[in-house]
Amino acid sequence: MKILLVHNDYGKYSGEESVVDQMAAMWAEHGHQVVQLRMSTADSRDSLMGKMHGFVAGLYSPKGVREMRRILKEERPDVVNVHNLYPFISPAALFECKKAGVPVVMTVHNFRLICPTGLFMRDGKPCELCLERGNEWGCVRYNCEHSLLKSVGYAARNAVARYSGAYRKCVNRFACITGFQRQKLIQDGFDAGKIVVIPNSVPCSPSFQATLGNYIAYVGRLSYEKGYDLLIEVARRHPDIQFRFAGAKRMPGEVKMPKNVRFMGYLKGKELSDFIQDARFLVIPSRCYEGFPMAILEAAQFGKPAVGPNHGGFTEIIGEGDAAIGRLFAPGDVDALEQQIVSLWNNPCEITRLGEKAHDKLLREYSTEVIYQEWNDLIKSIL
Repeated sequence: MKILLVHNDYGKYSGEESVVDQMAAMWAEHGHQVVQLRMSTADSRDSLMGKMHGFVAGLYSPKGVREMRRILKEERPDVVNVHNLYPFISPAALFECKKAGVPVVMTVHNFRLICPTGLFMRDGKPCELCLERGNEWGCVRYNCEHSLLKSVGYAARNAVARYSGAYRKCVNRFACITGFQRQKLIQDGFDAGKIVVIPNSVPCSPSFQATLGNYIAYVGRLSYEKGYDLLIEVARRHPDIQFRFAGAKRMPGEVKMPKNVRFMGYLKGKELSDFIQDARFLVIPSRCYEGFPMAILEAAQFGKPAVGPNHGGFTEIIGEGDAAIGRLFAPGDVDALEQQIVSLWNNPCEITRLGEKAHDKLLREYSTEVIYQEWNDLIKSIL
């Protein structure tokens, strides 16, 4: 089987790019042929001309349409797996797949199909205004991107895609990464029969080397919506506990840090693995729903539990009660976050128990082999 992966890379390497790369490797390892249509936003973020180009291309990208037409003709794939189309490929390219009679499966990484920013967030809290009203103009009214050009551009490109019907007419299946995402698409009027749930995955060994760890780890972008400042406040209240942050900083200005906080920079590969393995547990204090935080799975590889907010996909991934593989806290509530962190830090037996459950759940539900079978079954069902 030949699979065409389509993705517009973001300005900086993100979890989404990591998932696309992992999927390419997964298909290839199972004997399938993978071809890719990739474009990048990296060189357009810092200049006015680049931003204007992105604004226009998000509405309709002639180059993206041409490239899709070309690669479909030259490679003749059996199926197209679409990830991100903005800005330089654009949803208009999906009509080329329909014309060529090639089925399309879209991996839904975030909420961009129904929220211009993709975050479902405004003023630091979850916001579903565009979903509730059935249009995108709340993004402009409240300037959700804190840049009028970006807010107008994001709203306009979503409106064009909605009016053209590019997603609803041309995508055969939507592969959401959580049940929460699926319900939001159905709420917006997407055909429930076209929407399945296939989570993200990571390779997983049948066993792991248990280590207690001597610090609390954070992995991800250091930006407001990720809530990393909440974790810094907890660190400020507990100077006896060490905290380590791995990720690229996206917040302007300098924040005075307590002495028990260290920034490790952007880590990947073995450096990231070692960082997680040496931690006691992982904390993801996001204010926004997020899509599917890969850090939870990366921690589970080493038998490390996770603490996250009780909303969005976090609730189903981390779980509650006897099935929990970590702890949940009231979103945005620094006191609730503090309570969960301190109680878990002081209970090594509970950390071990949750870590074992995390690894078991990873093997059952999120390992690469399990997810490959789900993807393979899905593709076969539409061919």
